[in-house]
Amino acid sequence: MNKFSYPGMAILFAIGLFSVPQHRLAAAAPMPVAVFDFTLVDTSPAPPSDAERARTAALGEALRAKLAQSGRYRVIDTTPARSELAKLPEIMNCNGCELTLAKNLGAKAVAYGWVQKVSDLILNINVVIEDADSGRKIAAGSVDIRGNTDESWRRGLAYLIEERILPSP
Repeated sequence: MNKFSYPGMAILFAIGLFSVPQHRLAAAAPMPVAVFDFTLVDTSPAPPSDAERARTAALGEALRAKLAQSGRYRVIDTTPARSELAKLPEIMNCNGCELTLAKNLGAKAVAYGWVQKVSDLILNINVVIEDADSGRKIAAGSVDIRGNTDESWRRGLAYLIEERILPSP
């Protein structure tokens, strides 16, 4: 018989078996992220339409859903920051205000986006995710879309998320 008893080996094996998943769970905890609404930057000759405003809001909801579904992020409710946001310039131009707002909400990261409408044919969708403490960009990307429809906006954001924001490892 060898120097390790069968019960002793079983105990060592069980300890190793159960300690690995716990370690992986701790390492894979989703990062709390504050996802602020998208902004529509309209530099076209035509004023924004109700459909464009609705699409802009839908992008924010889609980004929240995709970040949560990824398992990498836990989306934090940003409702408590709405009154403060209303007093500030657009989130992409507020010189770091997004970081303070995110930290005040308990987030470790902040995500925001904007759509620039150049014309009814040419638009681009932009998304940034930053570390709330340092402001370091975790992910960022932009995609140009052609066509001002629900489908083109939806597809543009899906591509941006899959290829730039949450690419497969």
